[in-house]
Amino acid sequence: MTKFLIRNLFSMFVTMFLVSLVLFFLLEVAGGDVTVRLLGVFATPEQRESLRRQLGLDAPAWQRYADWLIGSDWRAQRLSPYPLTTMPNPQTGEQEWWAEVDGVLTRWRMVDGELLAIQRTADGREVTSPASVAWTTDETGAEVFWGVDTRNNLVKWVRGSDLEVLVLSKAGVRSERGGPQQYIPLRKGIVRGDAGMSLQTNRPVSATIFSRAANSLILAAAAFVLVMPLALFFGMLAGVNEGKPLDRIISITGLGFTATPEFVVGVFLILIFGIWLRWLPATAVFLTGDAIFRDPKILVLPVLTLMAAEFGYVARITRASMVEVMQSPYIRTAFIKGLPWRRIIFRHALRNALLAPITVVMLQINWLIGGVIVVEVLFGIPGLGSYIYDAAIFGDFNAVAAAAMLTVLIAVLTRLIGDLLYVYLNPRIRFA
Repeated sequence: MTKFLIRNLFSMFVTMFLVSLVLFFLLEVAGGDVTVRLLGVFATPEQRESLRRQLGLDAPAWQRYADWLIGSDWRAQRLSPYPLTTMPNPQTGEQEWWAEVDGVLTRWRMVDGELLAIQRTADGREVTSPASVAWTTDETGAEVFWGVDTRNNLVKWVRGSDLEVLVLSKAGVRSERGGPQQYIPLRKGIVRGDAGMSLQTNRPVSATIFSRAANSLILAAAAFVLVMPLALFFGMLAGVNEGKPLDRIISITGLGFTATPEFVVGVFLILIFGIWLRWLPATAVFLTGDAIFRDPKILVLPVLTLMAAEFGYVARITRASMVEVMQSPYIRTAFIKGLPWRRIIFRHALRNALLAPITVVMLQINWLIGGVIVVEVLFGIPGLGSYIYDAAIFGDFNAVAAAAMLTVLIAVLTRLIGDLLYVYLNPRIRFA
């Protein structure tokens, strides 16, 4: 059993690593030039190159992959004269990068050729004053200083430089002189839960993706908890009554649900219960982060839509498995011996019949988490599916990569859970 678990865990880590390589390669090849999306098609090559440096896209591909996977703080620390650390923003709670200068959290910015220090006080305020730093001489003879800027980068300023850089802000795009000549976007890496900054929102990906994933998880969990017992029960009922009217009714109903697209079911539910009868909200309105708990009724129609799509598929697989088991010689022998019907079904037939549906059930978890984009868009739920869609349309590679790895992690974990359930249902696997 221990070897079985170790082998599966090793396989899980290898799968995650290989998927990360393929994912990064696909984003590199098919991602396109994100600077065009950020600046527009009329941006000059110099402007795009300036933005590429700020995003760290001028680094080699292997370096960007390493930064994305295990973080860039380890190599940035070798260049920084001060220890680097993260602290939450007092207003937003999002993690920000700072340098510790004699125990004081400090950042820097260049204004009109003068380097200013931004220090955070004990009460969370930020005080700006002229910087007193030790400039060093690099191999070219220029005086340089590595420091943390206000955009979570470790940057290299050159004294007396008149380099023009592009600055993106909520007000638009502007140019500044005396900007840094080199950038290292600071991040801890996806293995430590830090996927970098979102290009679409200019916020840490981890600050937005987990709340969106939580919405999808709640939606998927509610649908899973309700539909799986029902689907397994009716599938078992149809398999035990093969060829009878009850079997036909369950099979035809399940086939109808399976063949009907989710958006069609969702539209009908909205028309009937949301518009005509007005029993339930037609769309989900998220005014606060805990809107689901404040008004659980917004989940009823999305959950029913997911249940309709899942019920038929799982029920039919369970029925087919149950029919096969009921035709097995040992089941016929049990009936001949006169064992009670209930004991034959629940103690002997059901346990073996569940082996096939377990695979389907585990796969449906992956679909519920990553494939509910139609339901989320239809009902206005800010979940993981719509998050991936919006990020992909915008070209936000940091957000796309993080969301994709999160769904892959869920997939390999559910596969591991499925393997453990196999071991429980079939003890022979323990010695395989």
